[in-house]
Amino acid sequence: MHPRNVWQALSRPGYLLSAWPWRSACYLLTGAVTGAVVLVGIVLSVVVGGVSALALVGLPLLLGTALAGLPVAALERSRLRLVDAEPASDAHRPPGEPGLRAWLSTRLRERATWRELGHALLFAGLLWPVDALAFAVLLLGPLSVVATPLLMAASGEAKVLKVWLVTTWPAAVGWAVLGLVLLVLGVYLLGVVAGARAGLARLLVASPEADLGARVVELARSRVRLVDAFEAERRRIERDLHDGAQQRLVALTMTLGLARLDAPPGPLADQLATAHQEAGAALAELRELIHGIHPKVLADYGLEAAVADAADRSAVPVDVDLELPGRLAPAVEAAAYFVVCEALTNVGRHSGASRAEVSGGHRDGRLLLRIRDDGCGGARAGQGSGLTGLADRVSVLDGRLSLTSPPGGPTLLRVEIPCDPAS
Repeated sequence: MHPRNVWQALSRPGYLLSAWPWRSACYLLTGAVTGAVVLVGIVLSVVVGGVSALALVGLPLLLGTALAGLPVAALERSRLRLVDAEPASDAHRPPGEPGLRAWLSTRLRERATWRELGHALLFAGLLWPVDALAFAVLLLGPLSVVATPLLMAASGEAKVLKVWLVTTWPAAVGWAVLGLVLLVLGVYLLGVVAGARAGLARLLVASPEADLGARVVELARSRVRLVDAFEAERRRIERDLHDGAQQRLVALTMTLGLARLDAPPGPLADQLATAHQEAGAALAELRELIHGIHPKVLADYGLEAAVADAADRSAVPVDVDLELPGRLAPAVEAAAYFVVCEALTNVGRHSGASRAEVSGGHRDGRLLLRIRDDGCGGARAGQGSGLTGLADRVSVLDGRLSLTSPPGGPTLLRVEIPCDPAS
């Protein structure tokens, strides 16, 4: 995998032979040039604005000075690509209305505008000299030392770094070797300075909130895609079982039944009867499995009918009071149905209740479900009740599951899932 930034490149053995040292040098060199230009522009704006403060042109110049950080920050976000491939997001929001006045009003009220102005002032006053100094000391200095033999050949002597005079070839070669060592060390330090400089710039001109928001949005979208894919795969398995394995078992059961009728009384007839019964039991189990994967009543008639069907099949009498405006999203219906089924199964197995109730509806963009029983209470997650799995299923849809079950009862399971009625 290719490194995404100069820090990753520095940690790999091929850094010296890669493009990252040149990209780091280019980043620092363009920073030095850009910073010098910004410094001249800011000084001219302040001087001209201060001199003409009483004239009509003074206010626009001062306003332009306040907004000077915007183009500098935009240029800095572009330059960051030299040493960091991760895009730097813009922290500014679009104005609510068209026109220059709305744009100015929006920009002057944003914290990002003043943060970028601070970056421009810091860039012009401190950062660009650091860029220039690092470029000169870490790259140009070692290169001039490496070039000592060339200077010696050209003029018969060479002055290393304008300090040490070299007049012999052994000394020139020795200085060249030392320059190579310094160049290797300088190239690594150049990457460190460029990485630190880019990190500071990203902190000032990029929007970490926007980056985090974009990642959260992408995470939510990917989670929705996974839920949809899971539902589609479950329906495919149900269809394959219903149209394939179930039909074969039906045919096998009929064949065994006909063979049982034609067989004379005896051991063979007894074996055929046993095989017929086993095939019937396997068919019943398969039908129950298909019903558990995605019941047909849920797919055809929606959550209300499916909950009513689950209540009819419950071992404990269940009252249903569920009012919905129509069909909901398939993933929401499936999650809500299986929560109800698992909760009613727990009521029948563990609660000792004589009656249960399923109620709820759709209010304020949320599906609300309440499963209540009059049992002994004391239900806890993580004790084989399956409540942890139910909470995980609901949380995938940004929902919440809460349980109230004091010793002695009653037990109340409350589910909230954000959703809108399906069109």
